[in-house]
Amino acid sequence: MAKELYNTPNLDELENGPWPSFVTGLKRLAQDDHAGASMVRDVLATLETSYVTKKGYWKGGTVGVIGYGGGVIPRFNELKDENGDYKFKDAAEFHTLRIQPPAGMHYTSDLLRTMCDTFVDNGGSGLIAFHGQSGDIMFQGATEETTQTIFNELNEIGFDMGGAGPAVRTGMSCVGAARCEMSNTNESAALRTLVNAFLDDMHRPALPYKMKFKVSGCANDCMNSIERSDFAT
Repeated sequence: MAKELYNTPNLDELENGPWPSFVTGLKRLAQDDHAGASMVRDVLATLETSYVTKKGYWKGGTVGVIGYGGGVIPRFNELKDENGDYKFKDAAEFHTLRIQPPAGMHYTSDLLRTMCDTFVDNGGSGLIAFHGQSGDIMFQGATEETTQTIFNELNEIGFDMGGAGPAVRTGMSCVGAARCEMSNTNESAALRTLVNAFLDDMHRPALPYKMKFKVSGCANDCMNSIERSDFAT
């Protein structure tokens, strides 16, 4: 059974007005009946504290999965009480897994449900972003203990780790020839060729800084390849 939410008057203000609020979504996740709900509850409390103190309480670190040097964005909570204990212990860790999407962002509804269930059933928070600026599916809210399990399950259904850190980042392509009459090439094939060529550089960071590539199939540049990548195709 979900725990009662902390009092968050500052975050509550963000639910006012005509626009959808991320706070409402987080509250719903925090009150759901799944293992990661208490993590979201304590993340909300941490964020409320940040609004009061005007300080951030998240730091990086090192978290990964076997065989990969990147792909996980580690976040550890530094908010502690006077005894040095975590003030909101269920949010002591809140790591993000970056997972490569299919070229052109093609999914079936069954696959999306399977991915969501895989994340939540293995201890994830339930917070997922389709997609980050690097093109990855962002599974936000895992612990060191659950990160490997979540990745193993996602890998079993055909998904691989994306890029993070000083590495080649996950590429993106527009939907292109699959649905767009403006397409001038096979965008999905171009992206797959680039991913295959640079896969080792995505998974094992060896660069002084990140490098991104994006594929747009016409001059409209729906992927913002020119503006948001180092290698525009």
